[in-house]
Amino acid sequence: MKQSILTRYRVMAYVTAVWLLVFTVAIVMKYGFDTGDTMVISQIHGLLFIVYVVFAFDLGSKAKWPFGKLLWVLAAGCIPVASFFVEPKITREVQSLIVRDETAPVEV
Repeated sequence: MKQSILTRYRVMAYVTAVWLLVFTVAIVMKYGFDTGDTMVISQIHGLLFIVYVVFAFDLGSKAKWPFGKLLWVLAAGCIPVASFFVEPKITREVQSLIVRDETAPVEV
C-alpha cells in the first residue's frame, strides 16, 4: 500500500471533521439564536463527506478491513469530533502495513 492513500484519507478526515464542526455551529446559531443560514455550509460539507467516503473506502479496501470496521470509520465522519479520535488510531494501524509493504522483498 502506498503512503499517498493514507495521506489523502488523513487530509479528508480532518477537513471533513472541521467542516462538520462549522456546520454544527451554524445549526446551533440558526435554530438556537435565529441567526445565519446553513445552506452553503451544508452543501460544502456534503461534497467533502462524499470525497471522504471514497477515500476511506479506498483505504479500507487496500488495508483489507472487515465491513464493520469500514462502517465504523465512515461513521466517524458523521459525528462531530469523532474523526479527531479515530484518524490517529487508523493512521497508526495503516502505517504499520505501509512499513511492512516497503520492507518486503521485491520479486522479479
